[in-house]
Amino acid sequence: QTLGSLHLRNNHLYGELPHSLQNCTTLSVVDLSENGFSGSVPIWIGRSPSELYVLSLRSNKFEGDIPNEVCYLKSLQILDLAHNKLSGMIPRCFHNLSALANFSESFSPTRGYGAILTENAILVTKGIEMEYAKILGFVKGMDLSCNFMYGEIPEELTGLLALQSLNLSNNRFTGRIPSKIGNMAQLESLDFSMNQLDGEIPPSMTNLTFLSHLNLAYNNLTGRIPESTQLQSLDQSSFVGNELCGAPLNKNCSTNGVIPPPTVEQDGGGGYRLLEDGWFYVSLGVGFFTGFWIVLGSLLVNMPWSVLLSQLLNRIMLKMYHVIVEYV
Repeated sequence: QTLGSLHLRNNHLYGELPHSLQNCTTLSVVDLSENGFSGSVPIWIGRSPSELYVLSLRSNKFEGDIPNEVCYLKSLQILDLAHNKLSGMIPRCFHNLSALANFSESFSPTRGYGAILTENAILVTKGIEMEYAKILGFVKGMDLSCNFMYGEIPEELTGLLALQSLNLSNNRFTGRIPSKIGNMAQLESLDFSMNQLDGEIPPSMTNLTFLSHLNLAYNNLTGRIPESTQLQSLDQSSFVGNELCGAPLNKNCSTNGVIPPPTVEQDGGGGYRLLEDGWFYVSLGVGFFTGFWIVLGSLLVNMPWSVLLSQLLNRIMLKMYHVIVEYV
């Protein structure tokens, strides 16, 4: 019952989590990642180890919803449920994870009785697996990537103001990126790639001044990429697979965030003027030709030299027509 941490990472353990673990009420770190555990994430995990700081169930076979009871873990700073078979929606109560919402709350990674024991945890952030020990108490991250979760990303998630790393990639999330995403000013790494998100990138994202890793690739996002020093300094790969425009992409935007049509050189208005004048002379020639034959038609019909005169006049009219066309 006085067990402080449980590290069983990278073994060949399988089956459901034993219920006896709920008796370990003093657990601060639980790392069961990279095993073959199955079943659902147990409800009791949010009730018994009330001082749990790190929960890593990464790369197992857990399925079903994330229970709302996880929101009771007020001290939780690292939640890693990536690479499982979890489904359902993100619990809206996640904003109750007060250690991820408040800057002042953090735990000391040094524990022990008599001797000093340094805790450690592994977290994938910025696409790199990193191990934290001495600075573990200052690390705050959430990874739900590579599952089968769906629905919209709840606006309540943006209440986790102290979160530094958030990865929701490779799921089935739909809807828009929360408009208040810019409130999460401590974010250094953000990955929403490989989902079905749509709409525009919220302008508030320009407030993420610490952001050094962003991946929004392969969604259904549209419009202009908001302009900020931080976003424009990112690689193009952060935005590919969408209908976006603007730097750092090579696709230019109009004021409405769409590709402008090819421009027509107007030559100071002269090109359009010439076209209008040309059609005027064409109309004039056609009118003259028609009127001429109406007036002379009756005279020519009964005259013996009408055939010769008709041919002559036709040649004259044809010559006038070519002159007009060349001018236009």
